Parts: sequence; C-alpha cells; structure tokens
Amino acid sequence: MSIPRIAIERPVTMFMISIVVVLIGLISLFRLPVDLMPDVTYPSITVRVGYSGVGPTEIETLIVRPLEQTLAAVPGLERINSNSQEGSGSVTLNFAWGTDLSDATDEVRTRVDRFRGRLPEDADPPSIQKFDSAAAPIMSLGVEGEFDSVTLREIAENDLVPRFERVEGVAAVTVNGGLRRQIHIELSKEKITALDLSVDRVVQSIRSENQNIPLGEVSEGATTYLLRSQGEFRDLNAIRDLVVLTKNGVPVYMRDIADVRDTTEDVRSFQRINGKPGVRMQITKQSGKNTVAIAEGVRAEIARTNREVPTVHLTLINDSAKFIERSIASVREHVYLGAILVMGIIFVFLRNVRSTVIIFTSIPISVIGTFALLYFAGFTLNTMTFGGLALGVGMVVDASIVVLENTFRHMEMGKPRMQAAVEGSEEVWSAILASTLTHIAVFVPLLFLSGVSSILFVQLSIVIIFSLGMSLFVAVTIVPVLCSRLLKLPPPENERTGLTGRLYTWSEHL
Repeated sequence: MSIPRIAIERPVTMFMISIVVVLIGLISLFRLPVDLMPDVTYPSITVRVGYSGVGPTEIETLIVRPLEQTLAAVPGLERINSNSQEGSGSVTLNFAWGTDLSDATDEVRTRVDRFRGRLPEDADPPSIQKFDSAAAPIMSLGVEGEFDSVTLREIAENDLVPRFERVEGVAAVTVNGGLRRQIHIELSKEKITALDLSVDRVVQSIRSENQNIPLGEVSEGATTYLLRSQGEFRDLNAIRDLVVLTKNGVPVYMRDIADVRDTTEDVRSFQRINGKPGVRMQITKQSGKNTVAIAEGVRAEIARTNREVPTVHLTLINDSAKFIERSIASVREHVYLGAILVMGIIFVFLRNVRSTVIIFTSIPISVIGTFALLYFAGFTLNTMTFGGLALGVGMVVDASIVVLENTFRHMEMGKPRMQAAVEGSEEVWSAILASTLTHIAVFVPLLFLSGVSSILFVQLSIVIIFSLGMSLFVAVTIVPVLCSRLLKLPPPENERTGLTGRLYTWSEHL
C-alpha cells in the first residue's frame, strides 16, 4: 500500500499530523532568538598578562617570548600572534576550524600553569579568554547630568549598572568615561632621604594598615559574636595620622613626609553626551540570547530610569538591534512577497480557487514546520535562515502542483474524485521524490564547507533541505487528501456563464 493511498484512507490522521507540525513550528517561532547573522565562533584563544609600569620591550622579553615558547606546542595550533604594550602583553592562538575549543582551552590552561613560575613577582596572573562574538556590546547608553565627572561615574557604576544587569539576557554592563576617585600621596624626596626611609617601606605600611583583620569569636551565654578590627581608611585624616616609622622614640606620621590629597585619576579620555561631559554605558548580551528581546528590555529600563532618577538623563546612543530588526523585517517582507507572487502565478495558470487553495497549504506547513528544526538545532532567526526560507518558498509548491495536475487529469478521464486522487498521486509520487531529491542535491555540497563560510551557509542549506522535505511530505499526504475532498472539474464550455466563465473559456484557447 502506497503512502498517498494510506493518507487518503486516513484523512483525520493526516490533518492531525499537520496541525501538530504547525503548532510545534509556531511555538518554536516565538521562542527562537533573533540575530543579524549566525553565531560565528572563531577558533581563537588569547592569553593576557598584566605588568603595570613596565615598557613594551621588557614586556616582550620577560613575558611574551617565554609565553610563546610555552604555548607553541599546543595541539591543533595553526598560527600564533603576540602583542606587547606598556603594562601588558598578550598571545593569541589561532586553531584549525573544527577544533574543540574546550579541549584546547584545557591544554592551554595546563601549559600556562607551568609557566606561572617564570613570571615576574609583580606581574598579574595570566587570564585565558576564548573568542566570543557575543562579547561585543549590542547597545551603548549615554549618561548626562549636572554633576562633576567623578560623581557621574559613581552614579553610573553604583546605581545604574545594577538596574540594567537585572534585565533578562544582559551579561554585563561596562562604564566608560568620567573619572575615578583617587587618593594621591605625594612624598617629599628631601624628607624621606633625611629619614633614610624607602618608598617600599611607605607602601608596605599603607598596605598593612589599610585592611580589616578578623579577630575570632567571643561567646556570651548562648550567643557567639564574630569580631574584626576595622582598619581600612575612612578619610584623609586617617591616612595623614598613619605612623610610618619611629625614629629615636619619636613617631613619624604620614603628614610629616607627604602631602595627602583627594583627587582623580589622570585624564586619558573624555566623553561628551549632547555636548556635555558624560559617561557611556555599554550593554553586552548573554551568548545565544535574543538580541531584539534584550534591546526591548533595555529600552524599557531606560524609560523607567529617566522617570525614577530625575537627576540624570539616559540617552540611547547606539542600538544594533534596530539594524537587526530592519534586516530581518526586509527579509521577512521578501518571504511574504514571494509567497504572494507564487500563489498569484499559480492562480493565473490553474484558474481555479480550490486548486490554488490546495497548493497554498504546502507553503505554511513547510515553512512553519521548518521553524521547529531551527529551534531544536539551536539556530537563530537571522538573515541566512530567513534567506533560506525565501529561496525555498518557490520550490516547496512544485511537488504539490504535480500531484494536483495528475489528479485533475484522471478526473478528466471520467474517474471518480477519490479514485482519481489515489491513482494520480500513486503515479507521480516516485517522480516527485526524485525531483525533490534533485533539488536537495544542489544544496548538499554546502554542508561540507569549512571556515566562516560553513557557519554562514550551512544553516541556509539545512533550512532549504528541510523545507523541501516538508513539502514532499505535504505533497504525498495532505494534497491527495484535499484533492479527494475539494477538487472538481470546471463546467463544460456551453455551461460557463458570467465574466468568470468567459475569462476561463478565453484562457483555455491561449
């Protein structure tokens, strides 16, 4: 027994299967993350080491070159790049496409641990970072207000950042611009020389005194108290009254050898928002999250913050979600337009509303069912996947047209509608299978691409292949069922009346 015959004999089952496919596809559609392009993860790992106050030449000699020698033997490594600059050095490892970055990161971490003993004592611990395309900020916000640069930055870091970090999907919020508060202790060279006092001694005194020290527990009855010594500096006077050393029984205070001032860090960059000094906040999303949905949440939080915090004003400077929305909307518009044109052309040639409706069922079932594949495969709604749907819209109706036309031919031979649907479908279903596989074969080579092109075009080819497969399923199941219930022959030429009948008769002679 053939598949079309089984479908025609069990129409309710076929309709229920189609409804389930459409339902799962619609649920997947509303849950799919939206992005501009597929997530491109370059096989790259970067190792960074900070060494404050050291020039590029020393960074290269003490850190970068030994680190390159240590990491050069990592398996799968194709290219290694290094960068030395004042205060830090980095080594970037580029691996072959297809390398498991998790295993490569473990290998790099093992070799970096062996290298730690060769680092200078004052150097920062090495940090290992994998390339992540989602690490780029998706939005930039401007913060302006009638405050100085230090206060404005503190408001952004302490009050505004926690607000936006609570937005669903936001991974991190970074603050740029403004000035950080700094306490400058300017030593007098003449005084510390006269006291034979080294700078390291002063630094060590500040470090040892500026900390809270736990003192243990004290029990009183059934209650136990945790005690600590609060030694952190709370104001400038506490620093000025710090005893640096004792000379001949006389204490030497910090105010005796240094000038302690409450000031700011050196100005290395400057931010202006609407012509006024301001602060910029950059929003980074979590990997795999919906960029458009996150942007909507951030915009809502901006409006809420402007209402609840009147002393500052937030302005949306850059929003990549807008470009994504426009791009996806443009592709979506072409999908709709393509579907309308396909149905219009089909109606012109078939000249029958029922036949056009039967063919039209293959488009939503094939397209909507494809969204389920995108969801379970971990894809996103992006330009490439929507482009695959746009390319496949015109091809998904081919098999259905062949089935309907052959069924119509059998009905013209005088066979009952049910028999014509069965025999017409059985005659051509192997042919449409071969035709669909021919279309699929065109896109199969794209599955074997490598590099960045594989990430971009593999999703497009998978979408087209799956939508064509869904169209084949519709052509051998739903279309025969609809033909056996809805399809009917046009009236004879002498019985055609009205404008519609005359147009149909005229088109027959073209």
